[in-house]
Amino acid sequence: MPNNQEKGEPLALAVTLRDGRHVTVRPIRPEDRDELAAAFGRLCAGARYARFFTAMRALPEKMLDSATHPIPDREVALVAISEEGSRQTIVGGARFVSAPSNDTCEFAVTVADDWHNLGLARTLMETLIEIARERGIRRMEGFVLPNNSSMRGLATRLGFVDAQCPDDPTLRLVTLEL
Repeated sequence: MPNNQEKGEPLALAVTLRDGRHVTVRPIRPEDRDELAAAFGRLCAGARYARFFTAMRALPEKMLDSATHPIPDREVALVAISEEGSRQTIVGGARFVSAPSNDTCEFAVTVADDWHNLGLARTLMETLIEIARERGIRRMEGFVLPNNSSMRGLATRLGFVDAQCPDDPTLRLVTLEL
């Protein structure tokens, strides 16, 4: 995703998925807050657990605020927007966060239940990887549940190394040297 030279943020990317549906991948905006909450509410319980490692019915207000206001120098947050029907709907999202003065970032990606296996997660991940490289980040990592074979398989196809998490035997750590 090319950079917007004026704002320092990625431009929108039009994507055609395997089934012919179209989405726009773009940076999240503060005005996406309500739709982000709705998108989370549409996820099945298993998808919510796979993303947050805990049972959640709704995103807490503080988490919604943080998600829609990424810290420019440390965070990138993207959403995939479908314009099917009369409104824009968030059908996927991805983000990475890096600590100050750190060349490693942690990523997360979520795709709506009925948008799986279409190439959307791959597009979101490839876009995050490209942005991370452009920012000089040298390593990307993510924590994944061992039974999340879809994410682990995608990570492997993208070149990530999948290993036991050294700090938590209930998680896998996928890492990519950029």
